[in-house]
Amino acid sequence: MLDSDLAKLYGVETRVLNQAVKRNIERFPTHYMFQLTKDEFKNLMSQNVISSWGGARKLPYVFTEQGVAMLSSILKSKQAIQVNIQIIDTFVKMRQWAIENKDLARRVSELEHYFIEHSKDYKEDMMEIHRAIDLLMDRTKPTKIGFNTKNE
Repeated sequence: MLDSDLAKLYGVETRVLNQAVKRNIERFPTHYMFQLTKDEFKNLMSQNVISSWGGARKLPYVFTEQGVAMLSSILKSKQAIQVNIQIIDTFVKMRQWAIENKDLARRVSELEHYFIEHSKDYKEDMMEIHRAIDLLMDRTKPTKIGFNTKNE
């Protein structure tokens, strides 16, 4: 997750979050947190249609699941604790969904390889596969993945 997204969830400025991390940098090895390169950030901006004239002046930091968990040891507000619990629960649900749907991913990959080898109109066939997957996913109705920062 991006530092700016986490800061919004925790209700702090991005610089405040990053300052807290830098004061505790020994808790954040590179597999917990890393800084995007210029090319990665440029790609992220183009994918998300982020304005190039505003926003971040420094390259953002990205936190892995372990990095988010470690944030709970340095950010002590009640909101930070609640948000951390929700984020970690979301990671767990995403991992569980991936495990439960591993067979589906394998089958899609096999179909994709088949159509690459045997189809003259690959793009149209892939669109048909994706439509079929969408129908299948609608039928399975997976549990909702996400989190809510509102106190209920």
